[in-house]
Amino acid sequence: MKKVVVLDAGTGNVRSAVRALERVGASVELTADKDTIMSADGLVVPGVGAFGAVMDKIRAVRADRFIERRLAGGQPVFGICVGMQIMFEASTESDGCEGLGQWDGVVSRLEAPVVPHMGWSPVTPAEGSVIFKGIENERFYFVHSYACQSDPAATMGDDHIFEKPLVTWAHHGSNFVAAVENGVLVATQFHPEKSGDAGAQLLQNWVESI
Repeated sequence: MKKVVVLDAGTGNVRSAVRALERVGASVELTADKDTIMSADGLVVPGVGAFGAVMDKIRAVRADRFIERRLAGGQPVFGICVGMQIMFEASTESDGCEGLGQWDGVVSRLEAPVVPHMGWSPVTPAEGSVIFKGIENERFYFVHSYACQSDPAATMGDDHIFEKPLVTWAHHGSNFVAAVENGVLVATQFHPEKSGDAGAQLLQNWVESI
């Protein structure tokens, strides 16, 4: 059984993420303890609310360092909603707050007649996606006003030493990044824990891949 830590940093409704992961057979612990985080098979980083507030809470428990150490050591990390946004360089929300800079790109307000984007939407999975295997045509539950609207793989040249991330897109007014799969770092803008059977299958695909 895979051991998964859901980061307990006060950054969202973490209980629903715990229940969803337990549903797909993971052994789940809710904690911000360094040793437990570093020894887990997978780390889930949830996030709800303003980008800057989430970053403050992440740094308060030193989880920014834990995330970077896990990634440097090839240990899987999964970001959800604002937990995905903070993996980018910065956000125009919260006075241009800096993120963790794992991916190129800036998170900005959606360009749409109605914001926030709230409800079920289809996505266009990247070719070769692992997390969307078997659920390529499903809808997922979104609640957000900001997103990355540029391709994080576009700035990487063909001679880059790392494989380009697989980028899944969705549309609300304009196209935005719905998910990224980048080796051991995976994240979704939508909430898989609130996306019914499709979300459960996505989480199961991730757990089985770690």
